[in-house]
Amino acid sequence: MQSMDLIWTLVSFILTLLIFSYLVGDNPLFRVASYLFVGVTAGYVAVIVIYQVILPKLIWPLLEGSLLEKGLALIPLVLSVMLLAKLSPKLSSVGSIPMAYLVGSGAAVAIGGAVMGTLIKQVLTSINVFDLQTAGLNVNPFFQLTEGVVMVLGTLATMAYFQFSARVQPDQTVNRSPFIETLARIGQIFIAITLGALFAGVYAAAITALIDRLDFVLQVFKDFILS
Repeated sequence: MQSMDLIWTLVSFILTLLIFSYLVGDNPLFRVASYLFVGVTAGYVAVIVIYQVILPKLIWPLLEGSLLEKGLALIPLVLSVMLLAKLSPKLSSVGSIPMAYLVGSGAAVAIGGAVMGTLIKQVLTSINVFDLQTAGLNVNPFFQLTEGVVMVLGTLATMAYFQFSARVQPDQTVNRSPFIETLARIGQIFIAITLGALFAGVYAAAITALIDRLDFVLQVFKDFILS
């Protein structure tokens, strides 16, 4: 068991050094590590798809399922075969049907998830902020109300920033109303703060990962020196 742990530690150590070699520029060592990562990821995804999708959802129902299950399994099988027609320029129109189904179902899932999981929950959260009866004993109702006002103002101002309709002025210039323009300026501030916070979060996560890898390299050196 200890020998296996040593082998995997050495593999991790070598791959970490290969990735760090990018600090001196793009080189074959870094590309080897990148190709290995892409290959392992592709292999892992392929195994997951085969054992969790193709076999239980398609192969086993066709071989061992009831008549209804076999009929339902034929639908994705036919669509998959039609999708392979995209490989041929002459038959590419046949593959447009399953492609349209994939795009439509994917868009429906994404929109449904965004509306039900994000938009509605954000609206309910904004409404609940103004319910002062839900404030805890350690929460000042004034601060909770202020937080709700800032939240609503930021939402409306951000939406106003992406509002592009305007009126044509007598001098033929197209300008938004002063109210919308002012609200859009405020929304720009909220967008900048949001992007800054997101960037700071990504940067902090990257720094944390870098510190973890450097600590791993130092720990490996320490273990080999002490041993």
